[in-house]
Parts: sequence; C-alpha cells; structure tokens
Amino acid sequence: MTTHPAPDRPPFALGYGTNGFGDHPLPAALDVLDTLGYEAVALTLGHPHLDPFAPGAASVTARLADRLGRMHDGAGADVVVETGTRYTLDAWTKHRPTLVDREADLRMRYLTRAIDVAATLDATCVSFFSGVLPDGDRPAEGWARLLDRLPVLLEEAGEHGVQLAIEPEPGMLVETVEDALRLRSDLGDPAGLGLTVDVGHCLVVEPDGVVGALRAAAPVLTNFQLDDMPRTHHEHRPFGEGDLDLPLVLATLADIDYRGVAAVELPRHSHDSPALARRSLAAVRRAWADVVGHPHPEAP
Repeated sequence: MTTHPAPDRPPFALGYGTNGFGDHPLPAALDVLDTLGYEAVALTLGHPHLDPFAPGAASVTARLADRLGRMHDGAGADVVVETGTRYTLDAWTKHRPTLVDREADLRMRYLTRAIDVAATLDATCVSFFSGVLPDGDRPAEGWARLLDRLPVLLEEAGEHGVQLAIEPEPGMLVETVEDALRLRSDLGDPAGLGLTVDVGHCLVVEPDGVVGALRAAAPVLTNFQLDDMPRTHHEHRPFGEGDLDLPLVLATLADIDYRGVAAVELPRHSHDSPALARRSLAAVRRAWADVVGHPHPEAP
C-alpha cells in the first residue's frame, strides 16, 4: 500500500504499535490512530486485542482487514503482525514458551496462527523473537532448536505468501543484528526471513551503534520499530526521554532507502496512549523536517 513519498514526508509508513493501546478496545485504538493520521499499524496478537486462539478469531480478523482497508483516507493502512505478547501463552511466565525452549509446541502453533492472520490482513510481515535461553541450557542447544524449528515456520509462511522477520532483543539468544544475520546464514539465507530492528535496542546492545546496525541490516531490513531508550538498559521511552538521535535515525533510514513500516513501540505507556501517539507523530514529523531542511551533521 505504501507509495513513494513526497519530499515533506518520510519514505517509510509511520505506524504505532497496538501493544501501546492496552487500555483501548482494538477498534477504538484504530480510530485514534486513523484520526491522528498514522499510515500503518503494528498489531500485537494476544491480550487484549486479537487472540488468534479465541473462538471466532478468523471472523474477527476478516473484519479487521476491512477496517484497515478503510484507514488512511481510504488508501488503507499497512500492517505488521507482531508476536511479542507477554502472557498469552503462559499466564505465569512472560513470553514463554519461546523458540529456544526445550518444549516449544505452543509457540510454534501461535506463530502458525500469526501467519494465518498475516495472510488475511495482507501484512508486511510476521515479526518474532528467538527468546531468552532457559537456565542451564547452552547457547549451542538453543541455536540448534532455532535451526530445527525455523524451517518449519518458513515453509508455512511461504505457502501463505507471508514474510517472516526476526527481531534481535537484548538478553535473548538472538540479541544483535550480527546474531540475526548469522542465523540467516546458517539457514541458507532464506528470502522469506528478514530482520526487524528496534532502534532503541541498538543503543543498548549494538557495538556499531544505530547507524552501523541499520547499515548491516539494510539488505534484509523488513520491519522497523521506533522508540527512545537510554544507552544503559532496555527501557522503551517516548521520544526525547532517552539517548536517541531521531533525525540521525530517519536520515539513515532514508539513506538505505527503507520503505517499509516504522512503528512506534511503547508497550508500557497505554495509560497515556492517545496523547503519546499524537506527540510521537509530531516528533517524527519535526525530526523529518530537520532532515529535509537542515541535514543532520552526523548523517552520511
């Protein structure tokens, strides 16, 4: 759905993550984002919005496809299916089970359902993470599980015409862009597997910083998440409350010709989501105006 931009707007589709609207029903969250002028939605599957295991999930997804198609003045909103739900699979343990756990059948079924949803919504991709290695397990064991399980998901996604994108996460087995690229290489560099990059994570774990990480990921960059973050630890923050140089990020995205979805990722800020979505959109627009009118001195 995304078209080439006019000079006064970024080349990517700016979106907002529904995990930042946890106190809104999904239709209300979409109404807010549509009214504000967002072009894309990053849809996290699970509580409280769209549980892919719930009875009637297929019909709910079909109605959602219709709603997304009417957004953005009838042009339709781009959508990314995100799978970072916290307690959908285990009411006691965040994110478990993951793809690096010894037993991952429930995670595999969840990701298979996510592929079904993405196919119905004509989503840009299904984004997912590796998971934190269980206590006592060696990295090689977790790596072997990824190499065993991902081909199954890639085959399923390929049959549905859906792109997958793995997201490096601080503290997880696949933590950096380099880790993700090595995983792709070990899998034979499948075309169906791209990368999701969260720019805040780059501040915390990427040895070459934001620009280095984006340039390394550029050939397979499929999905992008925007947030501020301190350099010292993994904590998603609104723009201006961390160490992120937003104009530099946008200039780099433009330089590598990224034209996918870039969604604001603030999963712990649902209490202020409408106002924060408004401020986030304004911050990105100001930063882009800085890039276009006054090129950032550190930009390539």
